[in-house]
Amino acid sequence: MSAETEPLLSVRGLTKHFPVRQGLRVTGAVRAVDGLDFDVRPGETLGLVGESGCGKTTTGRMLVRLLEPTSGSIMFAGRDITHGGRRELRALRQDLQIIFQDPYASLNPRHTVGRIVAMPLQVNRITPPGGVKRRVQELLELVGLNPEHYNRYPHEFSGGQRQRIGIARALALKPKLIVADEPVSALDVSIQAQVINLLRDLQRDLDLAFVFIAHDLAVIRHFCHRVAVMYLGKIVEIGDRDDIYTRPQHPYTRALLSAIPDVSTLGPAGRIRLTGDVPTPLNPPSGCRFRTRCWKATDHCATEEPALTTRDDGGQLTACHYPESGPVGVPTGEPGSNERT
Repeated sequence: MSAETEPLLSVRGLTKHFPVRQGLRVTGAVRAVDGLDFDVRPGETLGLVGESGCGKTTTGRMLVRLLEPTSGSIMFAGRDITHGGRRELRALRQDLQIIFQDPYASLNPRHTVGRIVAMPLQVNRITPPGGVKRRVQELLELVGLNPEHYNRYPHEFSGGQRQRIGIARALALKPKLIVADEPVSALDVSIQAQVINLLRDLQRDLDLAFVFIAHDLAVIRHFCHRVAVMYLGKIVEIGDRDDIYTRPQHPYTRALLSAIPDVSTLGPAGRIRLTGDVPTPLNPPSGCRFRTRCWKATDHCATEEPALTTRDDGGQLTACHYPESGPVGVPTGEPGSNERT
């Protein structure tokens, strides 16, 4: 994949603030997403990873315009879709789709599988060659389901099969990019592997791009070409998968990777245990948002927010005044004095 390829999706300064009201007065805002910059190229997968509440799902919903951004811009295939109207978005969604996290809640229990998968075609008034039913059965077969299940209802399927139905619905309009919002987190481990392998095969065969949201770092490493690490509404590190997993520079990234179980060692050796709770997005810390839990934090971190830029000749972009160096299992303790165990 050429680095010179024009981005399919380009996000700049993307923010989403949810107002907090007391009666009729707005008393503050939850800064769920607070200034994101990233690109996704054709056929590429960008993984978004971070703790719960960091803004991953809100970001994904803004990309497909299920949520209106507060500010910033979203460019898709050279078009500004940040504040598109209903007619513009209808045409857009033929190229931009989403797979939801919960396969139980994302399917209407009153509709048959055939109607669920056919809905995007009907809404966009598309009649494929051979008819809608034939196209739906082809999609069911493409995702590993029996075409004869066309008239069954969602409650007759397992969790993994329901997620396959959601994938078939997302593929109905032949999109260029799919936002996958934790598509395997509600599934058994064995079923997770099947669904991830299915998505990889579909990406190869259909030349799809993905924004893949997940908590599981092993899934991200297996599926994604590049990784963006989010913390409290901001991207703290972004780069190629190999750079992120073998030479992480941001302390938060290093702490996340240290939590991956290693069957070759016993006990918590090498584990970085972060102290304190995640700050509230209603009133995030000044300067670096991770400083309240970082073992390297200094007064400089509280007064100046670090820019997301290349540091220490690394291949990734990092938002840290004192980036880490060396292999992933060896964190450094300087220059801050916060205790690390």
